[in-house]
Amino acid sequence: MAALLLGAMLLVAQPQLVPSRPATPGAEPPDQPGKQELLRVAATLVDDHLPESTTPNGSVRQLPQTIIIGVRKGGTRALLEMLSLHPDVAAAENEVHFFDWEEHYRHGLGWYLSQMPLSSPHQLTVEKTPAYFTSPKVPARVHSMNPAIRLLLILRDPSERVLSDYTQVFYNHVQKRKPYPSIEEVLVRDGHLNVDYKALNRSLYHVHMENWLRFFPLGHIHIVDGDQLIRDPFPEIQKVERFLKLAPQIHASNFYFNKTKGFYCLRDSGRDRCLHESKGRAHPHVDPKLLHKLHEYFHEPNKKFFELVGRTFDWH
Repeated sequence: MAALLLGAMLLVAQPQLVPSRPATPGAEPPDQPGKQELLRVAATLVDDHLPESTTPNGSVRQLPQTIIIGVRKGGTRALLEMLSLHPDVAAAENEVHFFDWEEHYRHGLGWYLSQMPLSSPHQLTVEKTPAYFTSPKVPARVHSMNPAIRLLLILRDPSERVLSDYTQVFYNHVQKRKPYPSIEEVLVRDGHLNVDYKALNRSLYHVHMENWLRFFPLGHIHIVDGDQLIRDPFPEIQKVERFLKLAPQIHASNFYFNKTKGFYCLRDSGRDRCLHESKGRAHPHVDPKLLHKLHEYFHEPNKKFFELVGRTFDWH
């Protein structure tokens, strides 16, 4: 109990940093919960949540010290599974959607804590919800909880991400035996790219990154190269370990290429496991001219993103 109360009180005692960049005129102040909510959580732990948050062996539930914020169809599940190979990482099993779903957020940090896995005090608790990156309210809410949190963002070539996004929605409809338009029908309207298509907006990385940089310095956000993670995962995971200040415990031997599936799988304590069959699906065939339009559309946004984060990626 003392450890839980101390953890909650330390969160309360943290200095409330101002956003790393000035808020735009007329911007709303960061949403609650803030200090008062954290104090309420500290008190609640003594009552309802404490019996559910501790075990006889000393395991506790902790608010995450790291969040994988996105991007959708960027490789967030693969990143979480790979990071879970580390013995000092405890990962939430499901996407929590605390900061972006109002029906969850209104329950407060006590509810959020209850969604976290049991962990040892020395372990790092991680959750992933890919929709966080593109949800306008989320950066302020995460900052209100913990301005010192470390964030992981995994990105792929924006055009490839759009196609993966479409593929997932298409197969979801197929499984429910519902019709869904072709990729050309959703991407093109009146002979031009349909800029209202949500998947296109999700790939405008600079727009969403600017929102996060209003509240967090770039040094608190590690960008994982999702395309490189597919091709050669070990070096990317090494970078994540260093960013999270974890001792190097994940090794090249933890990865092996599965020729049948066409991507890397994991080997953990002699047990092999691969991502769900829904991962790594083949994209639909796209007319080369339409693909060229897609690459052209993202050319300038990509340049803006590279300038924003001070690095480049091998994207079209």
